[in-house]
Amino acid sequence: MQVLSGRWPTLLVYYLQQGTKRFSDLRRDNPTISHKMLTLELRKLEDAGIVQRTVFEGYPLRVEYDLTPAGERLLPLMDTLGDWWETIEGLGRDSRMLVSDTTA
Repeated sequence: MQVLSGRWPTLLVYYLQQGTKRFSDLRRDNPTISHKMLTLELRKLEDAGIVQRTVFEGYPLRVEYDLTPAGERLLPLMDTLGDWWETIEGLGRDSRMLVSDTTA
């Protein structure tokens, strides 16, 4: 589960559940993530077998990212976490107090 800790991995899995994305799509979905950080997080997810990277030959070079079957098995957990988050926010609690950013 270490691979899902931090700010970006769960967001990337969330966006990839919508289907195949190119690097530029993921940057557009996450405008505050740097190019370098997005690259590092995608590699980490790829190394963990959660994300598949496909390179298409030709010019310009095209790279696409998808969830692997293992990544797709995370989706029910992601839905549960999303429901929990909405419940906490609905209670008026400061949700930032409930989640620690392990990247700090």
